[in-house]
Order: sequence, then C-alpha cells, then structure tokens
Amino acid sequence: MTAILEVEGLSKYFPVYGGVFRREVARVYAVDSVSFTLEQGETLGLVGESGCGKSTLARALIRLYEPNAGTVRFKGKDFRALDRDALKQARADMQMVFQDPYASLNPRMSIGRILEEPFKLHGIGTPEERRSKVLALLERVGLRSDAYDRFPHEFSGGQRQRVGIARAIALEPEVVICDEPVSALDVSIQSQVLNLLRELQRELGLTYIFISHDLAVVRYISDRVAVMYLGRMVELAETDDLYRAPRHPYTQALLESLPLPDPSQRGKAAPLEGDVPSPRNPPSGCHFHTRCPHAVDRCKREVPPLVELKDNPKHRVACHLVHSGELPAHPSPSPSSKEESP
Repeated sequence: MTAILEVEGLSKYFPVYGGVFRREVARVYAVDSVSFTLEQGETLGLVGESGCGKSTLARALIRLYEPNAGTVRFKGKDFRALDRDALKQARADMQMVFQDPYASLNPRMSIGRILEEPFKLHGIGTPEERRSKVLALLERVGLRSDAYDRFPHEFSGGQRQRVGIARAIALEPEVVICDEPVSALDVSIQSQVLNLLRELQRELGLTYIFISHDLAVVRYISDRVAVMYLGRMVELAETDDLYRAPRHPYTQALLESLPLPDPSQRGKAAPLEGDVPSPRNPPSGCHFHTRCPHAVDRCKREVPPLVELKDNPKHRVACHLVHSGELPAHPSPSPSSKEESP
C-alpha cells in the first residue's frame, strides 16, 4: 500500500498565561511528538481516554490548530509549509467530520446552503449545478431531497451527522478525519452511520482517521488502531493483532474495561489506579509510569520510543519492559474477531 499521509514528531502545546503582565507561565502539552503513516484506502482508529489529545491531533493535522513542531506530509507535500491559498486547495483533499453534528452546522442556514458552501468557496459550478450536486449528496448519504430547504434543528442527531458527512465528501476528498462521529448518537443510529461510512469508503476510495473512545466501535471499522495516552502514541498495530494480544500495559487495561457477556472470561491484568496526570505538568520518562503496575526506575527516567516488535514489524509499542522481554504478551479477553464487535 502507498502512504498518503506521513506524520513525524508532531507536537502541539497551548501556553498558559498568568501574572500581572500576562506572561507565559506554563504549557499544556496536548500532542507530544506523535509519528505515524496512513496508508491509502485504510481506516486508522485512534483511541484513548478523554483528554489524551486525540481531537487536538486531528485538528493539528489539517492546521485548524497550528502545530508547534513536527512535519505532516500529504501525498509527499509538506502540509505545514503551505501558504494560505495552497492550504485552501489542499484542504479540499483532507476533510473532517466533527463530533457534535449540531454545533458544526450553522443554525441560520438551510441544509442546501450549508452543503453549497464548499462549492462556493472553491468556485465550483453555477447555482444550478451546485443545487444539483447538493441533491445528489443528500441522496448519497440517505436523506430525502426535501432536506434541501430545511434547517439543522429540524433533524435528528443521526440525520444531522449525515449532513456533516455529506459536507465532508462534497469536494471528493481523499482523506476524511472522523472525530468521534457517533459518540453523541443512539446505539442503533451509530450502526447506521458506521455502515454509511464504510459504504462511502468502498464507493469513493476514502481513507479514514477514525477517532473514538469506544473500543468496540473502533474495532468494527478500523484496519489499524493507534492508542494514545497523555499526548503520546503508546501502541500501533493491525486491529486483530492489537485486540488479540495487546502489549502495552495501558492498552491491556483499556481492553480489560470492555464489558463481556461471560464475566468468567475477564482477563487478569491489573486495573488502572489513580487519575490521568495533568498535561500541564506531565510525568517524566514514560507518561504512564505513575499508573503502571509494572513500572521500574527506567520508566521514570527515559521516554520509551514507539518501535517495532522483534516478532512483528507491523506492531509498534512504546514500552521499555516489552522490548526487554520483561513484560510478556497478554492475551485479551475480548472477542477473537472484529466482526463480532457491535
């Protein structure tokens, strides 16, 4: 497969100001040296606890937030080096579906006007042609043509998210970043939206970054899964490999939290203790060492790199103990196939 997106050392922090002169007194490290590649046509799932930096990473990738360090290469071009006009054109190829479908839609604009905006912004078509394109988009995402003249408040959450998806695919992008697109929806509606995303991927050849805290949803839709903790990526593997045999203690703890029909099948990993540290003052070394039941002194001093396992080059883990052989593989109690996930 061909890498369509290459991210290396991407970091984003937010300054904290204080004092009489409003000087910078601290920084919130939301994304800390994240690196990965995205293959054309795949779905990369991104999981982690709330506040781990998933959404900030998504916004930094398309420069809704300007990164502080690192590179983002889209089809070989440095996304961070683009000027305003070039960035506008590049964003046509990399779109985003937001978590809250209502907040992301202008309540004063009809659905038709909302979906015409991308075409107007890029100078595409006459008014009649744009209307025709919008009607085709509505049909493609499963909405009736009378939605054209209605307003966002007249639709359910699932229907509004379909509008958000229609807007994201309007310019025929190659990459779509889905930031928790089903977390605000009922379970039955979640499955409809997920199936719509998979159908559009097959029809249009889309590449997805799918962000969620729901491990079952991520397993269902993803080809590979990346796990984030406190701004850093701690594990990256093919979906079946990661869910069958997670290697990082944090990933193991996340999968242990999945509810199982048979409680006797629950694994033996130690539960997480304590709260997530503040990104304003993250721990030294491995950020996870304050909650890890296996941590040693080295974990407190040295930042573990995200590197390949000796027995599986497609599985990358950021843990000293895993690579030294002190922490063996831990079978997951979750279902053996992602097709079994809801």
